[in-house]
Amino acid sequence: MRALIQRVHQARVEVDDETIGQCGRGLLVLLGCGEGDTEEDLDYVFEKVINLRIFEDEAGKMNLSLLDIGGELLVVSQFTLYADTRRGRRPSFVEAMKPEPAEAMYEDFVARARQRGITTGTGKFGAMMNVSLTNAGPVTIMIDSRAR
Repeated sequence: MRALIQRVHQARVEVDDETIGQCGRGLLVLLGCGEGDTEEDLDYVFEKVINLRIFEDEAGKMNLSLLDIGGELLVVSQFTLYADTRRGRRPSFVEAMKPEPAEAMYEDFVARARQRGITTGTGKFGAMMNVSLTNAGPVTIMIDSRAR
């Protein structure tokens, strides 16, 4: 499982010119599921996202997590995180998980966040979405469960 996280002042996702999900200060999470991902991969990525210390403390050091600041999440499905561009000019997505199990993992990620009391907005799985954000920093980090 891969998550591209961006520390944001705000973010929102639109489908058909309608805002369907948003967050304030916190993280935009672009979440991709790969073939063979398991519950263990989901656990790893989820815990890393919410506990990664990438928010500044009083001294200006990245020392606080999303939980520490009471931040929000916007989680958007992103199968293209599994693009393989090694050959040719058209990316291959054969390493991305099939839609049905990927959607279940995506929904599980969102449910975990909400169960932890994190205000969590979402995109619409499989839809054409427009995502806008104000990146704070900028800070953008890739988390890959297979690179642990």
